Amino acid sequence: MLLAIVADVLETGDFDRARVHPKFLHTNATSHKWAFGAIAELLDNAVDEICNGATFVKVDKSINLKDSSPMLVFQDDGGGMDPEGVRQCMSLGFSTKKSKTTIGQYGNGFKTSTMRLGADAIVFTRAIRGSNVTLSVGLLSYTFLRRTMKDDIVVPVLDFQIQDDHIVPLVYGSQGDWDSSLKIILDWSPFSSMGELLQQFKDIESHGTKVVIYDLWMNDDGLLELDFDDDDEDILLRDQAKATAGTTKIQKEIIEQHISHRLRFSLRAYTSILYLKKYANFQIILRGKVVEHINIAHDLKFKKIFTYKPQVTHDSQVVSVKVDVGFAKEAPVLGIFGMNVYHKNRLIMPFWKVLQEGSSRGRSVVGVLEANFIEPAHDKQDFERTPLFIRLETKLRQIIIEYWKNNCHLIGYQPMNPQLKTQYKAAKGSGGPGHQFQQKSSTAQRIGAHSSSTAQRIGAHSSNLLPETYDDAAVFGLRTNGAGSGLQFSGQAQENSTNSASLEEDLVNIASDAELDPNFIEKLSDENISLFTRREELKQRDTQLKQTILELEHELEETKRKCSQLSTELQVRKSQQQLPYM
Repeated sequence: MLLAIVADVLETGDFDRARVHPKFLHTNATSHKWAFGAIAELLDNAVDEICNGATFVKVDKSINLKDSSPMLVFQDDGGGMDPEGVRQCMSLGFSTKKSKTTIGQYGNGFKTSTMRLGADAIVFTRAIRGSNVTLSVGLLSYTFLRRTMKDDIVVPVLDFQIQDDHIVPLVYGSQGDWDSSLKIILDWSPFSSMGELLQQFKDIESHGTKVVIYDLWMNDDGLLELDFDDDDEDILLRDQAKATAGTTKIQKEIIEQHISHRLRFSLRAYTSILYLKKYANFQIILRGKVVEHINIAHDLKFKKIFTYKPQVTHDSQVVSVKVDVGFAKEAPVLGIFGMNVYHKNRLIMPFWKVLQEGSSRGRSVVGVLEANFIEPAHDKQDFERTPLFIRLETKLRQIIIEYWKNNCHLIGYQPMNPQLKTQYKAAKGSGGPGHQFQQKSSTAQRIGAHSSSTAQRIGAHSSNLLPETYDDAAVFGLRTNGAGSGLQFSGQAQENSTNSASLEEDLVNIASDAELDPNFIEKLSDENISLFTRREELKQRDTQLKQTILELEHELEETKRKCSQLSTELQVRKSQQQLPYM
């Protein structure tokens, strides 16, 4: 059927154009409320090309030579698009991605994402299909449509092919149509000649695609929404780097460096967690530097693994979802919390606050899961509010509360589980575990004497200074055995799995004894921040001392060299004075 349609289009001479109504270009782009969401769509297109040999996607800034304005460039070395493929890409609602593994599926991402970032976009793509090598250029220009007041417009597309190592035009309709498309592209794109257009294919090499977005949108203050100047290795969102809450200036600075905050305005931070599992032999290169992949679950303290089995449909196969839950490595100093929900390896909801913000329960609890059994919204920044999603939200709330109930004492809160609370108090009273805490404290190991004085100032709470990582069962020797718990502490540093069937549907009621030990968290936070600052100062001082030592060693060598020269000269003069007169 598709071939018949293509044949009809070829006969009518309209194959050089992909039809699209101009009103959709702007209104359709509003589905992306967040610029990074639009960028993620274009990255997804490159990731979907891994099956066709893609090994990288580059995101960078370029300059429009016509008006010296910045442009945003995406380039990958995937399979590229043939003339038919580029027209499908430039048309609304057409998608050939039917695989269960590909991220894109609606056939709308390219249009919405490019038009969300800028008014105009031009695509260069090179493909090899059998023995045929084709090059195509397509222009999607809202500026062109608006200024020419078109109401039924076409998107100009140029095609070329390689014959005997030469690039020659590939004309499907009439030569007049081809020439007309060339004129529109040269008039409304950043390129002024055929040579400049073909020059873009030299970067693509044998196959791949380059997307250039220009006339980038500005904010209400008349500044570019994307900031290319503050960081040469990053792209920032100008309006998103807002001040954060914190008790002190130092704490605010620590919060602002955390990934949960930086992802809001730093493209490098956002793309570092954009994919749950790192793709083998594939890199995201942002402004010339590879983005380091971060798996949030790997940085969790006291991590436990829960298993959730949602009832998708009555006749469907059983779905099993692994949920990694633990405390953020900064706990309890920073109250960072939330669930990171992925779909087909792609981040949809980062640090989703399932529990109400401001509550002490769930503080510093972070989770990671891949929910492939529910469908994301069109902008891939949320999920459709279906009954499946609502049940997932309820279950995650139960998991967080259950985890908090059994583990909050590990970061300095009063234990909520009655058995744990009794044994916790006994352990504190005996001095055994508290003594082990002090010996195992990683802060004490790093800071030494300063940490000892800090522990003395905290006084009765010194036994609550916890190391960065340790096995709670090895210290406490605890094991929960309540019927509704489902959590077990292993004597080995292993990840335990809890069956979701043991988690009750109703929310767990939090008793009053779950409240934070009075004044403890403030003291511990202040002391940890003080130690953190002291450590940074010591690091800087150590670096300065090393530099000073190197400089002194250099001066010493230079002085030795001069002394050696002076000694030699002195010996020569003495020998000359001892010579008899001729």
